[in-house]
Amino acid sequence: MISAEQTLPVRVLIVDDHPMVVEGLEAILESYDDIEVVGALCDGQAAVDRAQALAPDVILMDLNMPKLGGLSATEILLERAPDARILILSMHDSPEYIASALSHGAMGYVLKDVPTEKIKQAIDTVMRGERYLCTGARGSLEPVEAAGREQLTGREQTILLQLAQGKSNKEVAQALDISVRTVETHRKNIKRKLGISSTAGLTRYALEHGMLQGTGVARL
Repeated sequence: MISAEQTLPVRVLIVDDHPMVVEGLEAILESYDDIEVVGALCDGQAAVDRAQALAPDVILMDLNMPKLGGLSATEILLERAPDARILILSMHDSPEYIASALSHGAMGYVLKDVPTEKIKQAIDTVMRGERYLCTGARGSLEPVEAAGREQLTGREQTILLQLAQGKSNKEVAQALDISVRTVETHRKNIKRKLGISSTAGLTRYALEHGMLQGTGVARL
C-alpha cells in the first residue's frame, strides 16, 4: 500500500528576478503531477521572509538578485529551514560559482539552458538526499575540488567576526536571530576550515586578516 506521505507532491519554490525564467519554470514544473509550485519570488530576502510560511521541499534559487543574493539567502534559509533542499539555477558555469554554491549549503547546481527533463531530474535527485550537478557544472567543478582548502562563506565570516569580538554563542545567536545550535555548527565548520582549535586562535586569525579594524578589539 502507498502511504499518503508518499503521494504528496513535492513543494517547489522558485526564486528568480527574471519574469520570463519564472514563467517558463512554472509551466515546466506544473506539467508534472508530483510537483506543486508553492510560490515564485523575485529576490533572496523575500525567500528568507516567506519560506517558513510556504514550507517548500525544494527551492530553485537564482544567484544574482536584488536585496539579497542567492548564496547569502541559501545560507540563511538553511539555518531556519534545514530540511529544505536548495538547487542553484544559474547561467554561470565557472568552477568558482559552483564550488561557492555548494559550500554555502546548496544540494545541487543546474544551468539554466539545460533540457526540461534535467530540472525534474535534479529535483528528484535532491529529494532523495543526493547531490545533483548537471553535466556542464560537474565538469567545471573537478579542478576546484582538487584545489584544496575550503573558503569561509559570507555567513561564516560574519559569525567569525562576532566570535572574535568576544561574544558568546548565545550573544551571536541573539544578534543574528538564529539558534545557539546553529552558531555552534558554524563555529565548528569555521574551526575545521581554518584548522584552528581555540577561540583565541579565531581572534588572532581575524586580527591578522584585518577583520577587526575599527572594532576596538585589542591586539593579542
